Amino acid sequence: MPQDTPRTTRFPDGFLWGSATASYQIEGAVDEDGRTPSVWDTFSHTPGKTLDGDTGDVADDHYHRFREDVALMKELGLQTYRFSVAWPRITPQVTADALGPVEQRGLDFYSALVDELVAAGITPAVTLYHWDLPQALEDEGGWTDRRTAERFGEYAAVVAGALGDRVRTFITLNEPWCAAYLGYAAGVHAPGRTEPAAALAAVHHLNLGHGLAARAVREHAPGAEVAVTLNLGWFRPDDESSEGDRDAVRRVDGLQNRVFLGPMLRGEYPADVLEDTAAVTDWSFVRDGDVETIRQPLDALGLNYYSPTVVRRWSGEGAKETADGHGDGASPWVACDDVEFVELPGPRTEMGWSIDPRGMSELLLRLAAEAPGVDLYVTENGMAAPDVVGDDGVVHDDDRVAYLHDHLAAVLDAVEGGAPVKGYFVWSLLDNFEWAYGYSKRFGVVHVDYATQVRTPKDSARWYSRAAAENALPAR
Repeated sequence: MPQDTPRTTRFPDGFLWGSATASYQIEGAVDEDGRTPSVWDTFSHTPGKTLDGDTGDVADDHYHRFREDVALMKELGLQTYRFSVAWPRITPQVTADALGPVEQRGLDFYSALVDELVAAGITPAVTLYHWDLPQALEDEGGWTDRRTAERFGEYAAVVAGALGDRVRTFITLNEPWCAAYLGYAAGVHAPGRTEPAAALAAVHHLNLGHGLAARAVREHAPGAEVAVTLNLGWFRPDDESSEGDRDAVRRVDGLQNRVFLGPMLRGEYPADVLEDTAAVTDWSFVRDGDVETIRQPLDALGLNYYSPTVVRRWSGEGAKETADGHGDGASPWVACDDVEFVELPGPRTEMGWSIDPRGMSELLLRLAAEAPGVDLYVTENGMAAPDVVGDDGVVHDDDRVAYLHDHLAAVLDAVEGGAPVKGYFVWSLLDNFEWAYGYSKRFGVVHVDYATQVRTPKDSARWYSRAAAENALPAR
């Protein structure tokens, strides 16, 4: 629904305007300079796992075109850029028991990218894990095995040591909810497993990996900020007066939000989540001292927000609604067989996701209350749209401009409510490989012709560029 223009259209002084990408979605060059396969290489090359059998083998060829892409960011006036490091480029021979030798060519690529950004006046923000787990680790259990968390901490130390003299912010994990539940319960993301108990083990070991990585960054890049990015859900009951619907909200909020916020911010798992999932696992993979490791001081929290979610208690009669926006795999919602996800009326993105920017404000205000003193960033927000280059050589994506306007207005609402929001990263800089959807969904503010690799800034890129230049919300 449209967002009313906030009382002020100006953002706080020093507000950072950026864009974000992920390594497997844009880099290509999957077998160059020593890189070994990730779980997404394996998953995308498995017949039937991605639309049309699309893979990230070439993607946007960013590995070879990064200088062109940084020049484009500079032209658009971006002030910061969030990118992720591909773990299989850094320690390609990693095993569950040993990190293995560091591949200098992998580090050199990211070092050159950082240098290019700094020279362009763009502040780099590095995500250490955006889902491209080395396949060798998955072969030995992946995130269900605590050794993966231990190796992740060691890998984080390598990257922080190499880049920490020039990188302001290290983000440990991107959306661990997706990695755990979509990868190990729903099977729609790599590694494609459908094992609810494994998903909960993955939740814990991702949390543990976050804590170990945060420690490593503090040790090896003491001048950098430590952050984590969570895709928190904005959940509402279908019927506010229904106790069953309100309890459905509690349960899914526990699985998506509190199972990460609890240990990261308070050093404890929510008791109700442990009780709700007791029939699935006994949580014996949580060892003494783990939650203290997970609870590391944070300088910043990143929020990824796209769409609202409405739930209700399923009566057991008729077809259960499953409009959670995560495809047609098994359910990612462990121990929620009697919860249904309601199809909402109104406008949608090309992903089929409902549009409601109020969730942006409410989640930012929630984080401000739960993590006082921690800076907040919107680390992803954007929409997929049916973009085409017109006869005039331009992509007129008015729907995306409206989406960005309304969600940035919601950020301003949160700022006015006291949330310490320090920056916004539009998702995404470039059209790219959209995971199991292949190349069928375009999220970029820059259009990419995948056959020629020609980049064409869309109308939304020009609008966003104006917002960054003015540090204010332009008209739609």
